[in-house]
Amino acid sequence: MHTSPDGPARHTGALARLARACAFHPWRTIGIWVALIFMIGAASATFGGTLVNEFKIPGSESQKASDLLTERFPERSGDAAQIVFRTDGKLTDKDARGAVASAQAAAKKIPGVVSVGDPYVQKGGAISRDGHIGYFDAQFDTPSAEVDEEVVTQLEDDVWAATEGSPLQVEFGGPVANSVQPPSEASEVIGIIAAMIVLLVVLGSAVAMAVPITLALVSVGLGMSLLTLAAALTDFNKVTPTLAVMIGLGVGIDYALFIVTRFRQALTEGAAPRDAAVTAASTAGRAVIFAGTTVAISISGLMVVGIPFVTKLGLGAAMTVIGAVCTAVTLLPAILAKLGHRIDRGKLPRVRRTKPKAAAESGVFARWGRFVTTHAKTFVVLTLAILFTLAIPVSSQRLGSADAGTNPTHTTTRKAYDLLAKGFGPGFNGPLLVAVDQKNAPGFADRLAATIADTDGVATVVPPLENKAGDVAQIPVILTTSPQSKETADKLDELRTKVIPQAVTGTKAQAYVAGTTASYDDVATKISERMPLFLLYVVGITFLVLTMAFRSIVVATKAALTTLLSAFAAFGVLTAVFEWGWGLSLIGLDRTGPTESFIPMIVLSILFGLSMDYEVFLVSRIREAYAGGTEAREAVRQGVGAIGRVIVAAAIIMGVVFWAFVLGDSRTVKAFGVGLGVAILVDALVVRMTLVPAVMHLLGKRAWYIPRWLDKVLPRLTIEPEETSADEEIDLPRAA
Repeated sequence: MHTSPDGPARHTGALARLARACAFHPWRTIGIWVALIFMIGAASATFGGTLVNEFKIPGSESQKASDLLTERFPERSGDAAQIVFRTDGKLTDKDARGAVASAQAAAKKIPGVVSVGDPYVQKGGAISRDGHIGYFDAQFDTPSAEVDEEVVTQLEDDVWAATEGSPLQVEFGGPVANSVQPPSEASEVIGIIAAMIVLLVVLGSAVAMAVPITLALVSVGLGMSLLTLAAALTDFNKVTPTLAVMIGLGVGIDYALFIVTRFRQALTEGAAPRDAAVTAASTAGRAVIFAGTTVAISISGLMVVGIPFVTKLGLGAAMTVIGAVCTAVTLLPAILAKLGHRIDRGKLPRVRRTKPKAAAESGVFARWGRFVTTHAKTFVVLTLAILFTLAIPVSSQRLGSADAGTNPTHTTTRKAYDLLAKGFGPGFNGPLLVAVDQKNAPGFADRLAATIADTDGVATVVPPLENKAGDVAQIPVILTTSPQSKETADKLDELRTKVIPQAVTGTKAQAYVAGTTASYDDVATKISERMPLFLLYVVGITFLVLTMAFRSIVVATKAALTTLLSAFAAFGVLTAVFEWGWGLSLIGLDRTGPTESFIPMIVLSILFGLSMDYEVFLVSRIREAYAGGTEAREAVRQGVGAIGRVIVAAAIIMGVVFWAFVLGDSRTVKAFGVGLGVAILVDALVVRMTLVPAVMHLLGKRAWYIPRWLDKVLPRLTIEPEETSADEEIDLPRAA
């Protein structure tokens, strides 16, 4: 904060007026927030919707199959839960038959179940050749995405209760059972505890630590309530809340940390608590708004993919980010104004606060800045070598979807998968479902089934299941390979591009290959096709915004390129862990599989938003020093010294919050945790704190180049507000 000869610096603008109103009327502000949270929470509980695993892929072959069955064969448009059982004896034994009958009776009573198979007559069920393993389907009247999680839990509990004391081991698989999202409460708690420890070390007092944690919890609660309300209007995937909480906790703590740090700095410089709160919210708060807006803009780029559930995953995360921004610039100034110097209560023993100016000139990060810039060329080569090495596995990354065989071994879906694979073959867990429109070609489904059965790699073709009119049929096709294998993807492509097109040639029939395996392949294909457009959108927006903010095309280009380096390094680690198996046991998994097709795109969109936090805070300090007359290379050192501690602390906090979610059971959530955690830490520690200072030192004045014509055309975007002297400022409002 600057001072003028006429008095302490004041801040003008809409944000400053908002911050001043909140800081000078703290109880009123807190009261409004309490009322707002209560009203939104009550509305969410009363009118909120439920989350479903929506999986529509507009224009895809699997979607055409789903639409055909929904319209003309609704009995097969729903999904099934597979009740899988095993016995040491024979399933034909009297006790085993009685237990299976009890399980069937229990399944029939579950809401939404329209039919239950019978393994003994090979209808909707089967028994393995050795007689030890069997299953039957509980067919629901809706797709798995629309089956309530409570219903699945009821099915499991009732069937287990019905077979208790029998010789059967009973597990649950199939699309319906696999649609249940494992809880992540433990991960959230562990993430918060880890963040508390880091904050306590960084801020040095219990009260200062508690403020960002409190703000993050409030913003996450607000975001979750808004998400539930939004779910009443449209469908959100069941993994959305976990991703939203993960992002919300990270940014909520980080945004509050930035403002709390600036508040304590203002107190150290002699400002009154309320003035310090206004200063913090007016300066760091503007950067928080900028960062939050950038996250929202980056996430909005997911819309170009054209897959609704992917877009809504991003929108759900954006809700908690918006909540974090709102609480940071309104509620936080009120809390800080009330706390004042009490924010330093509960100090850690032997912790001594360093004055900001001294830290910027001689602190650890000031020394690091000097060390990096003194050996700039060496660090550029070293950091690029690290980033490219981490990114090497990306060349072999395979987008798709891991099947239940990669779930943790203690889950019932994994146990069911292993039993079915052992009893019926690896392809049994992911059958392809061919939907046939034979309205103008009666009997075509039988001929197509025979053609598919003669194809190499096909283990079994179940006789076609026809609707009452006989004009639509479904053919279950079981391959010889597991659902997630590359061979299965290749066979799917062969069926779609060669076998089926040749079979329908010269007929009026139409056939579409669907099923879970085919649907995930469609997602991967569509994402791969749209990735260039998505990158153009995100990189383009980032370049434009940073150019307006810093009046430099060099800084903007450098920011976009280095963020891409961070992303590819994270994708490389994802591939090495989840596809190559490096350290897989450390995150609770024992089997590799493809990378979930939508994860890299979502990680990239979130990273581009979050990395701008660190870019803005670092480069704005460098820019401030350079604009104040400091030589370009010295300005780099001063910027690193002034803001390095906050950037490193924020990145570590966000990283540990993300990594805490690795402890859950969901492979998808684990992948998000690993990917985002690595991306943030690499971006902050390797890129922003090492590569960027080294590059900007080498560039010198050239780092601030912008063509004159572009400087005139582009509007100006101010991140740090202007300051005026006391005699130019309007009177401060009186305290409430």
